[in-house]
Amino acid sequence: MAQCVNIAENKKMCTCTYEPCPRKGNCCACLLYHRRHGELPGCLFPPEVERTYDRSIDRFVAWFNRGRK
Repeated sequence: MAQCVNIAENKKMCTCTYEPCPRKGNCCACLLYHRRHGELPGCLFPPEVERTYDRSIDRFVAWFNRGRK
């Protein structure tokens, strides 16, 4: 994958709390990684859900549906 030219800017907005992540700030690599694992990236979750590291699509749908009822 090509080097991300926006890493510095992306890192300022990245809400992922997994600090040793080598993809932090490289959104393309992050999306690809999580997609391959049947997950969504942490930035799509609210902080209280993101901190659980449960990035499953099922967890996202449960959170999303809970907020819409």
